Amino acid sequence: MNKFIVITTFFLLCLSTAYASEDFGKTGHRAVGEIAQNHLSETAKEKIFKLLNGQSLALVSNHGDDIKSDRAYDSYGPWHYVSFPFGEKYDEHPKSESGDLIQAIETCIAVLKDDTSTKEDKVFHLKLLVHFIGDLHQPLHIGLAEDKGGNDFQVRWFKNGTNLHKVWDTKMIDSYKMSYTELASNIDVLNEEEIEAIKSGSVRDWMYESRELCEDIYANTEVGQKLSYGYMYKYMETVRFQLQKGGVRLAGLLNEIFG
Repeated sequence: MNKFIVITTFFLLCLSTAYASEDFGKTGHRAVGEIAQNHLSETAKEKIFKLLNGQSLALVSNHGDDIKSDRAYDSYGPWHYVSFPFGEKYDEHPKSESGDLIQAIETCIAVLKDDTSTKEDKVFHLKLLVHFIGDLHQPLHIGLAEDKGGNDFQVRWFKNGTNLHKVWDTKMIDSYKMSYTELASNIDVLNEEEIEAIKSGSVRDWMYESRELCEDIYANTEVGQKLSYGYMYKYMETVRFQLQKGGVRLAGLLNEIFG
């Protein structure tokens, strides 16, 4: 009996750990949503509260990924990223007929600003906008088509094989060992001037900022490279600042949309 209990406990522990590891990828998006929530105007906060039936931006921030499990939403897959060669401009490069991250964000904003949009459409596109602004600040989502935004760029994270996209999506944040609320509450303190500077510019300006960071990452990472503490030291503060900028900018957009 004791042996059975030990084995069962071990199995359940392993199972729960596996499920937890699947959820770690959501941490960054939730941090962006939480930071944005803290920067909403009272008017925007009230209108969003009604639209989402009291759900927070952090809670809905992963809806864009969650719907991937439903084939009915397959057409939204290309909305999570934008790809064009280094050294080229987005506007000068042929656009994907299936849409891309920039088109997705612009579509979401247009739906939310349209007084004729149904509540259902506004709720759906609000949830997507929260997610896509997070994607916009993950530099590998502004990447290269030939390696699928770093998904085919193989590296090692400590002792385990992975790819460059996952390192920036989840691995560094996982290794930092903070929950999304801890990440959101331990961001750098900014004054009003700094906040306004972050919010300035357009969605496309923010995209080029992430693209510049993406080019830096490629210049400082080699295929097959073992990434560990040194890589964390070099880039983790960048990750944290990207989350902060994403949250502040998301709030700025929502404040503009909802008043």
